[in-house]
Amino acid sequence: MSFVRPGDDELYDVVDDEDRVIGRAERARVHNDPSLIHRAVHVLLFRPDGRLIMQKRVKQKDVEPDKWDTSVGGHVDAGEDYESAAYREMKEELGIEGLELERLYDHKYRSGAESENIRTYRAVYAGPLAPSWFEIERVREWTLAEIRDHLGRGVFTNSFEHEWRAYQERSADSGDKFHERLGLKSVSLRGRKK
Repeated sequence: MSFVRPGDDELYDVVDDEDRVIGRAERARVHNDPSLIHRAVHVLLFRPDGRLIMQKRVKQKDVEPDKWDTSVGGHVDAGEDYESAAYREMKEELGIEGLELERLYDHKYRSGAESENIRTYRAVYAGPLAPSWFEIERVREWTLAEIRDHLGRGVFTNSFEHEWRAYQERSADSGDKFHERLGLKSVSLRGRKK
């Protein structure tokens, strides 16, 4: 089976720093011009025992291939809202439907190649997965300790490392008891000491 990249002509809303739509551009343009801010979604799916479902990107991806990434992630199509995109991506990437998502926060990811305004969601999921092998090389469940120990070692996408920092800050700042409710009182979300 040969790999076909998603269409470079996929259309995304271009937004300003405050997330107001100011135009539209093709995928190929927004991935090569960090001045074109576009929208994306991330979904963090945890198993009931606290392990995070993560996907390893296929080697043929044009952005950060062969690295571990969020459970679900993708661009918001032109005219689409964040929530609809999160549910669509969850179905496309892992075959999950009907799961209620908790909206967590919005954050900005800026790199030399692209700029994204990201909305992050979270859920606990105990069911089966049906990964899209077109986009995903492998799926694995990571403990919080394993994630902590692999941060900064080139194992994860830069986007996931940025996401994990935002998640840590949000959890600490809001007094989020999510992981305690899953019975993980003693595990730090912070990265290893350097």
